Amino acid sequence: MGKRRRAAERKGVGGARNMKVHPGVLGGAAAVVVVGVGAAAFALSGGAGSDRDGSSVDEKQVATGPPTAAEVRTTARAFLTAWAKGDVARAAALTDDRAAALTSLTSYRKDGHLTKPRLTPGRRAGATVPFKAAATVSYEGKTKPLSYASELTVVRRKSDGRTLVGWEPSVLHPELKQGDRLVTGEAGDPPIKAVDRDGGALTAAKYPSLGTVLDGLREKYGKKAGGKAGVELRVVRADGDGKSKSASTKKKDDAKALPDKTLLTLSPGTPGTLKTTFSGALQSAAERETAKRQRASVVVVKPSTGEILAAANSNPGGFNTAFQGSIAPGSTMKVITSSLLLEKKLAGVDKKHPCPKYVTYGGWKFQNDDKFEIKGGTFRASFARSCNTAFISQAEKLENDSLTKQAQEVFGLGRDNWSIGVSSFDGAVPVQSDAQMAASLIGQGGVRMNPLNMASVAATVKSGRFRQPYLVSPDVDDRELATASRNLPGSTAASLRELMHYTAVAGTAVEPMAGLGSDMGAKTGSAEVDGQKKPNGWFTAYRGDLASAAVVQEGGHGGDSAGPLVRAMLLAGG
Repeated sequence: MGKRRRAAERKGVGGARNMKVHPGVLGGAAAVVVVGVGAAAFALSGGAGSDRDGSSVDEKQVATGPPTAAEVRTTARAFLTAWAKGDVARAAALTDDRAAALTSLTSYRKDGHLTKPRLTPGRRAGATVPFKAAATVSYEGKTKPLSYASELTVVRRKSDGRTLVGWEPSVLHPELKQGDRLVTGEAGDPPIKAVDRDGGALTAAKYPSLGTVLDGLREKYGKKAGGKAGVELRVVRADGDGKSKSASTKKKDDAKALPDKTLLTLSPGTPGTLKTTFSGALQSAAERETAKRQRASVVVVKPSTGEILAAANSNPGGFNTAFQGSIAPGSTMKVITSSLLLEKKLAGVDKKHPCPKYVTYGGWKFQNDDKFEIKGGTFRASFARSCNTAFISQAEKLENDSLTKQAQEVFGLGRDNWSIGVSSFDGAVPVQSDAQMAASLIGQGGVRMNPLNMASVAATVKSGRFRQPYLVSPDVDDRELATASRNLPGSTAASLRELMHYTAVAGTAVEPMAGLGSDMGAKTGSAEVDGQKKPNGWFTAYRGDLASAAVVQEGGHGGDSAGPLVRAMLLAGG
């Protein structure tokens, strides 16, 4: 088979070393595929093997195993050639999802108004071929070039052994996800000039972490801010069913939603001005501090109002973990659990409270970090040292929905009703039973939070009542902010502040909170994640009228990883 394969490949390439580039026509203009470093140009008439679908298949034996280097080159060449030539049917047939590829390739030209593509393959890495794409965007007499980098991966189809391009929308453009489209036309939303609380301009260039936030603000407030739309090439996002969303169907505060993204402006619109609650100084500090770390996210809020003052992520162009993350919060959840135990008289700040090495509940054996125990200790000592068993031991005295109700009714979490101004995840504390319910008391199990949620928890402790965080005033669009059905009882709030303050001066949060005065408190946390060598490190704290929370994924202990980040934010706030 090996000899027949090589012969077929040589035939399919057609002597590529000596042949000239044959331009195809797409939209009345030449479209060319060129190869990368040190190679000759691809012929547009070339194919991947001897059959129409682009792969040579032995008549007697189906090829198996990973594609060979020659198969990868040949299949990638044939696909890029057909795409550049405008033969979308042939290009789609060279993928493992012909229907989806045909739809996307057709839309690329029809909806995106992208013509004259020039596709330049780079150096192959296994079955993956990176390539540079350059095309012309033309719309109603306006024309601009567009260049970007993408990649494709060649796979082998099990049924017949053919090598094909593994189809993903990102092959067309790296910003595309399932169901997304490239669309050129009048912008769906006018541009905005977002400003901070002092009137300073907020731009992605100055504050990289705000890129997706600014996109979301434009989507929601572009028209309300009074701007006029321009003409753009943009990514129009799909809804949860993989269908292109419309203004009437998309839920803009869904944690899983991404805002439409502008890729190229053919003619600018007139921006409207939108004031936010961000602090330029704090946002600069957040950008600077997260950039020093890997996989870190931080949020700062104002307890007295709920205003969001800063939010940043180490990977500013990626997923906005600060607002939309859904991660187990570990022992920072003990702030909420403590409020429940205090209200139910199952704990008191200086009352005796068990902290054994181990405790079993629901068939699971729980233990403390390094298997420590506190003999004859108080709840204050257990909270400050973050004793897991001190909380698990109370599970049998609670209902399955006790923690869920406490999180919702007092801390405003888990109801999916926050409206901060852009998409956010509002935390989740599901009703669970047995061992999972016990695990939720220490921030594991099904509990999920992000830095915005945990900064809000610290803010609620500081002020004694939940105020929904927001970054655009509700006065702008008359929206209703989420509320909690009841405030923290005064005695409970005072006890929580005492516990968090003690943790900051004599517990696991001492080092990050050293020298920050008397009006402050903190809680550390770490959350084990399957497949990670180190747990996610968490830290939440307040100081004066600032509350902040951070997570450093795979950072280890929260006091060591996330603590210094929160400390920097509290200091930057004065």
